[in-house]
Amino acid sequence: MEEIMGGRVTRLGALLLSVVSGVLWVLLPASPAAAHNSLTGSDPRNGARLGKAPDNVRLTFLARLDPTTTRITVTGPDNISATAGKPSYSGSRVTIPFRPAAAGLYIVQYQVASGDGHPIKGEVRFTLTVGVTPTATPSPATTATGASTTVPSSPAGAPSSPAAAGPLSPTADADGSAWWPWVVGGALVLAALAGGLLLRRRATGSRSAD
Repeated sequence: MEEIMGGRVTRLGALLLSVVSGVLWVLLPASPAAAHNSLTGSDPRNGARLGKAPDNVRLTFLARLDPTTTRITVTGPDNISATAGKPSYSGSRVTIPFRPAAAGLYIVQYQVASGDGHPIKGEVRFTLTVGVTPTATPSPATTATGASTTVPSSPAGAPSSPAAAGPLSPTADADGSAWWPWVVGGALVLAALAGGLLLRRRATGSRSAD
């Protein structure tokens, strides 16, 4: 009887040991994996081709995100930044405002921290088939109706205003010469000499008649 009881106890102990070993074998390998975070989904999805730009880019991870250790960048063609603001966090999801530019490949790069402090890096790629052209800013010199307010320039050599030109100098003609005052003065001198001679002749004639 004792031998039968001892055999049953031994078999029961072996069974319990195998059960415990199986549980530990299942749980222990899973513990390190559970400590690592990973990407579980994205919008747009990796490899997507879009004919219309999204307003935001969303990434979803396995575990809750820590904003202080999470790094997200979105770049477009020519490595130009395509983010339109700061990312917002909600549990294991992060949303990044998207600013599209030229058509081409866009790359979302991320770095998150796991529960054991190990950094996890990766990227999501999608393509915009239609680019977005930035709206041109109107020039300050253009009015609301589109007419230019630029004042036409004066022809070369022309005075800016009648007041600036000033009256013509009495000693210079339109060509800038100053010869005519001398002509007038000479004519006056000759007229005076001729008048003097005429008066002298009249005086001499009067004396002879007497």
